[in-house]
Amino acid sequence: MALGTPPSPYDLRFDAGRVCLDLLATTHPLERLDAVGPLCAWIAGSGLVPPGTGLAHADPAWPGAFRALRGDVGRLVAAGLSGALRPHGGIRSHELALARVNDAARAAPPAPRAVPGRDGALVRALDGPPECAALLAVVARDAVELLTDPAARARLRQCEGDNCPIVYVDTSRGRRRRWCSSEVCGNRERVARHRRRAALARA
Repeated sequence: MALGTPPSPYDLRFDAGRVCLDLLATTHPLERLDAVGPLCAWIAGSGLVPPGTGLAHADPAWPGAFRALRGDVGRLVAAGLSGALRPHGGIRSHELALARVNDAARAAPPAPRAVPGRDGALVRALDGPPECAALLAVVARDAVELLTDPAARARLRQCEGDNCPIVYVDTSRGRRRRWCSSEVCGNRERVARHRRRAALARA
């Protein structure tokens, strides 16, 4: 979880480096967006809305809409990692996902406004309750920006942890980051390495 992100009761993670990749991480190790409550926690934790934004108007259709966008973004990110989106790589299999992400990106994102905070300084708020399509547009636009930026695409990495599907942006010095999280997959790898060494020593 990124520094400064409030803890979530749903064990959500926000450390992939992009909001669209954080959305992909909600499938691992199990489905996180199976109800309105976890989705609203993800929306708040991801920074899609300013702190304290009310989401009481979210309805049961929202999780399905976010899961659908997640599936399309996931297909495009996976294709980008494998090179399948190159002209000779069969882009046709991803045309529907690409069309749906582009369609979601067309909607207007939530309109921000500046309001006085408790200390008198201006803070960001939204000009009314955010609609589902507006929030999806923020994620879809982030995916479009990521996938069309050669420098950002070159920093995409698949976690090397066993059975971990998480993709992240590697901003480490020397581009040597191996895991989605040093505390999660990295620690598992270190424990497994220690056990292997101990087993060899006993043998």
